[in-house]
Amino acid sequence: MPDLAAAIAAREAAEGPRWVWASTASLYPRLLRAGVRVARCHDLELTEALLLAYDGRWGEPRSLAALVARRQGRPAPPDVDPGAAPKGQQALFDELPPPAVLREASNPVDAVCLGYADQLERMRRTAVSERFRLLAAVESAGALAAAEMGHHGLPWRADVHDELLTELLGPAPPGGGMPARLVALKEKISQALGGPVHPESPADLLRAFSRNGIVLPSTRAWVLQQVDHPAVPLLLEFKELYRLWTAHGWAWRAQWVHNGRFHPEYVPGGVVSGRWATRGGGALQIPKVVRRAVVADDGWKLVVADAGQLEPRVLAAMAGDAGLAAAGRAGDLYRALADEAFGGDRDRAKVALLGAMYGQTGGSAAPALVALRARFPVAWEFVERAAREGEAGGLVRSWLGRTCPPPDGPLTSGERARARGRFTRNFVVQATAAEWALALLATVRTQLPPPAHLVFFQHDEIIVHTPAELSAAVVAAIEAAGETARRLLFGDTVVRFPLGISTVDCYADAK
Repeated sequence: MPDLAAAIAAREAAEGPRWVWASTASLYPRLLRAGVRVARCHDLELTEALLLAYDGRWGEPRSLAALVARRQGRPAPPDVDPGAAPKGQQALFDELPPPAVLREASNPVDAVCLGYADQLERMRRTAVSERFRLLAAVESAGALAAAEMGHHGLPWRADVHDELLTELLGPAPPGGGMPARLVALKEKISQALGGPVHPESPADLLRAFSRNGIVLPSTRAWVLQQVDHPAVPLLLEFKELYRLWTAHGWAWRAQWVHNGRFHPEYVPGGVVSGRWATRGGGALQIPKVVRRAVVADDGWKLVVADAGQLEPRVLAAMAGDAGLAAAGRAGDLYRALADEAFGGDRDRAKVALLGAMYGQTGGSAAPALVALRARFPVAWEFVERAAREGEAGGLVRSWLGRTCPPPDGPLTSGERARARGRFTRNFVVQATAAEWALALLATVRTQLPPPAHLVFFQHDEIIVHTPAELSAAVVAAIEAAGETARRLLFGDTVVRFPLGISTVDCYADAK
């Protein structure tokens, strides 16, 4: 591996090629540990997943071994999760098919070349070939960024984390037991409900409320908030603190934070819409209170950027509705929409637009949706067409060609069909928003002035860790990347995608 890493580093420095390999998640972390960073790649595994989905073949194995086997008419071997692969001395192509499968390839490198040629031809045959090529490129670039962020880690102050946990929960209990604040709340909840209760158990809570003459459908917070009982405020506080303790408490820090860095394990494309997932660690759900522990190194800053109202702006650009696109030029799309069609009522405008995207077409949203449909018929028809396709059991695609999964069974009832329609209505917008965010991420990672580097990504938000003197250059690079992402996806659209950018010492201080 050291000789190979050195050869890759030399080729990267001399030519800056696009590297083609089986799986970024399997290979790139080892290169990063060897001190090698590359600018571009084509991830065969991620691209194969996109191509299989495009053909309506969700869930089929997507590894290079499976790709070659299908090409030869053989049964495809099951995939191996690269994140679960054992660490240590591993060959560069240790997940490639065995020699018996490679009738067309004399060695693993030939297999990669065959797989790449096969995918290029299949991408060319898609109805949106140029966009699909871009989709494969940003998906692959996202995998590079994911590995780099996991390698660098998010700056994390263990002492600050301990202070906030102690402040909210009490001292760390010996042996890992329940903290004092939760124990005290548990006792008060039991007293309020007239007997011992385990508030962390929904079933136990439902029985306790039932004994008090209150029948609840669930113990979700919004359900509890409608109940007039002295136990409710205690329960809501318990739920919030219990979630903090279990998701980002002392045990979490011991597992995930090392040498002043939180090292998440991102899974690019881990959600059907193209959004990311994680292999534990909760990197995509860092509560606001815990963000106090995310502090830049001395002499460094955190540049935090997020795209406001991203999905409505994506709908405006995709649909090509002139009126909604004009509203998208404004800093506050909902305010512009309210002034245009809802008599200045921003709340009604927001309800209508979100309802159109998420399928909330009844109840209090109905009157606002009538106004939206009349004023912006092209945007309305765009999401309605996706909903009708879903209700009929069909597949819908994002702007770049990501394809939704098929129904999980026959749509035998009207409610199942409508639920499917709500999913596909939202998929076309949410998946395209994920693509815009990936294009932003892919552009930022190659434009940052070194040694500034990405350390965090969450849906439509990024964080760059940078020397303080480079923070202005980082802000400029992020702003330029936002414009590049807009043009890459939507060309000369009048819709703008403004970024809220803060330069801070602590993540919790970002606006």
